[in-house]
Amino acid sequence: MNAWTAAALVLLVVAVPACGWVVSRGTTVRRLAGACLLSTVTGAVFLLLPRAYSRSSYQDLALVLAVLAPAGSLVFTRFVAGRSEDRDRDGGT
Repeated sequence: MNAWTAAALVLLVVAVPACGWVVSRGTTVRRLAGACLLSTVTGAVFLLLPRAYSRSSYQDLALVLAVLAPAGSLVFTRFVAGRSEDRDRDGGT
């Protein structure tokens, strides 16, 4: 185990459960913030692991995640916004 692997392990053990807790509880805005932070932490882990294993080709996964994560956040936001509009139309049920 080298320093890169240790840094990735620390992120996986400390940050991922904290983000998961925020995503599973709280208001919609906090859940969205937790999901965005979780994608950022995952991207950081995907950047640390190629350094740990000396495989630069693995960095492509981090690049794909960096491109797709904001789009996923926008889809989640649109889904939640559409759900609250439906609730307003139905009279709050």
